[in-house]
Amino acid sequence: MPDLTTEYMGITLKNPIIVGSCGLTNSAASIQKLEANGAAAVVLKSLFEEQILMEGDSLQSDHASHTEELDYIRGYTRQHNLDEYLSLVSQARKAVSIPVIASINCTSAAEWTAFAKRLQDAGAAGLELNMYIMPGDIKQKSEQIEQTYFDIIREVKKHVTIPIAVKIGFYFTGMANMIYSLSMQKIGAIVMFNRFHRPDIDIEKMEMVSADIFSSPEENLLPLRWIGMLSDDVKCDLAATTGIHDGHTVVKNLLAGASAVQVATIVYKKGPEFIGAMLGQIEEWMNRKKVTAIRDIIGKLNQEKIKDPGLYERSQFMKYFSNASI
Repeated sequence: MPDLTTEYMGITLKNPIIVGSCGLTNSAASIQKLEANGAAAVVLKSLFEEQILMEGDSLQSDHASHTEELDYIRGYTRQHNLDEYLSLVSQARKAVSIPVIASINCTSAAEWTAFAKRLQDAGAAGLELNMYIMPGDIKQKSEQIEQTYFDIIREVKKHVTIPIAVKIGFYFTGMANMIYSLSMQKIGAIVMFNRFHRPDIDIEKMEMVSADIFSSPEENLLPLRWIGMLSDDVKCDLAATTGIHDGHTVVKNLLAGASAVQVATIVYKKGPEFIGAMLGQIEEWMNRKKVTAIRDIIGKLNQEKIKDPGLYERSQFMKYFSNASI
């Protein structure tokens, strides 16, 4: 049997498949099913910065004018208060042997950061900071947005000793420099990339609606490219997420330089049992290629190791169309 173990955030995982933050990781019973079907770790359903602030009656004033948003947050908080989340961390840790990683969706380095210590005390093996900052304010400069990421990391690190992963989007003017700079903050990992809420318009009802929340396989090409370009340079682990729907895509991301991957959509669509099928695909490929250990292929085809490094950056449209018959 090939060795599927990998190191992620300083934690040894039995294989590279982590179930990312989603509704499937919102109860100990569900997490037990994920473990039974092969998941190597789980990231709990995210707790929101606003929930933590509201619980302490310290919701920032800039939310106060958004009545609808405030009502939603209050309702969400009533159903998912902090004690319930801490209980989830504790129960999940006792129910399974795989690492349980807590998750906080955050946009500022406010006083909520002290709550991270309570997650550590409850038994979280790590903490994923889902930094969900949409650069939509025309008055806010890119430098201000980027500084927020560093401020959040700095404040959280004051309170915890468990490894921290930073889950980011791809809205940066200098992506390579930003990811490298984040990796220099002594964090455990960077997760690439989170998916912003995507609005759509119903032209019959003449109203705004939500687009499909599920990822498609094509979406993985973006993290695959950036992981391949940067995995030799960054100073922390990288994890790929979005669009990972089979074991072969897991292998691709490992070859690009990811230490692990996060899945969600495919588990929703095909059930926890499909994790085992993905692991089977990975093992079949390893046996066919005579690869004995996952660690031997991580980064093997990143930008620094392939014959033509420009392939990760170059647009191949001209080459493709020049050879295509019309």
